[in-house]
Amino acid sequence: MPAKLPPSVAQNAPQFEPEPSATITGRFLRGSLTSTLGIGARTAGALLLNKLLALYGGPGGLTLLAHFQNLLALFTILPYDGVHVGLVKYLAPLRAGSGRYRAWFGAGIILNLVGLLLGALALLLTPGPLVGVFQLTAGWMFWFILGIGLLSAHALLGSVLLAAGQLRAYVWLTVTLSFLGVSGVGAALALGWPVEQVLLTYLLAQALTLLPTAVVCARAGLLPRLSGRVSKVALRSLGRFLLMAGSLLVFGTAVNFALREVLIARFGLAQTDLWQAVAKISDNYTMVFTALMSSVYYPRLAALSTQPAAQRAYVRTVVLLLAPVLAVGLSLVYLLRDWLLPLLFNVQFAAASYLFAPQLLGDWAKFITWLLLFLLTAKAQVGRYVAVQAGSAMLYVALLQGLLPHYGLLGVPLAHAGRFGLLLLLSAVYFRSYLRRGNG
Repeated sequence: MPAKLPPSVAQNAPQFEPEPSATITGRFLRGSLTSTLGIGARTAGALLLNKLLALYGGPGGLTLLAHFQNLLALFTILPYDGVHVGLVKYLAPLRAGSGRYRAWFGAGIILNLVGLLLGALALLLTPGPLVGVFQLTAGWMFWFILGIGLLSAHALLGSVLLAAGQLRAYVWLTVTLSFLGVSGVGAALALGWPVEQVLLTYLLAQALTLLPTAVVCARAGLLPRLSGRVSKVALRSLGRFLLMAGSLLVFGTAVNFALREVLIARFGLAQTDLWQAVAKISDNYTMVFTALMSSVYYPRLAALSTQPAAQRAYVRTVVLLLAPVLAVGLSLVYLLRDWLLPLLFNVQFAAASYLFAPQLLGDWAKFITWLLLFLLTAKAQVGRYVAVQAGSAMLYVALLQGLLPHYGLLGVPLAHAGRFGLLLLLSAVYFRSYLRRGNG
């Protein structure tokens, strides 16, 4: 489960009695509608990017895109889901330019630079495991590290905007990021560049968003002058947020990265493309789900942390609302699979149709499981969160080892379904008091 932004201050006065289900449902749906612009831009950009690489990226182009995006996640997950999450929490109640504001902002910059330096050293010292599949040059790696640095700086300033409540500016910058990334890829493909250069252009084009982001932050007075002193308290406090992000890196992103390399070595780029197409469709609607949950569900869940009865009613209502809605939506994806694959990718990807059933079943279980596991984040139960991530990864690897030799590519979505089916069962037992009526 991806790490989420910490909640802002509670938006409503304390409520000591659970709200009616209709009230909870109405608030949830209204909040979801307000988050559609940025989510729509990201989704449209991702779909168009997939289409471009599937059509013009050559054999394995879609798999190489996914592998590159996974590589970006390896370098950015610690600042994005660690440092920047902490910055939003600590900067939100402070006045821009105050001494404490400068201390937190400076600590965030330092931890960002440390993360970038560690990533650059890992890339330079062990390029084989990270970028060996791309067969790259030293010059390519230089531009890659530069692009990662600029993109991380944009994301850090984006967290500053969120902390200041500049949501509209943040959404429009997200739209700009998506537009620049897709435009860069389209231009590089039109020039006939090899896919490795196309992917590098994708990164550098997105990194250009740093310029308008810095302008917006400067005009809003959110870029304070920094002193030479470093706050050890701020460094330690922000460092705590790296724990959950670190578990996502080790037990999530790294596992997916290694899995794709195994599939490429075992089945080749062309065959791996079939599984990757199904995974990409899953990634797109998963992105929509997580964006909505992080902006609507989780903040309200965390705001109710001091009201256990209301929190239980909220979780139960949202689960009962979304379980059938998700089932219907994913069933529709299954029914339209033979139409979606050629539309979103290419005619050759229609051969991936047989992989959909276990993937969609696993995604339904994943989404319901995440609704429950958000409670660990809302309660700041870091140890249990890390334990769940580790156990989930080990279960997934064990299932893959047992299923891949017998089922080939089909073993991957089967392992996915088995993993989250078991996690859902365990989560439902652990959080059973949130699912039963009459616990208020």
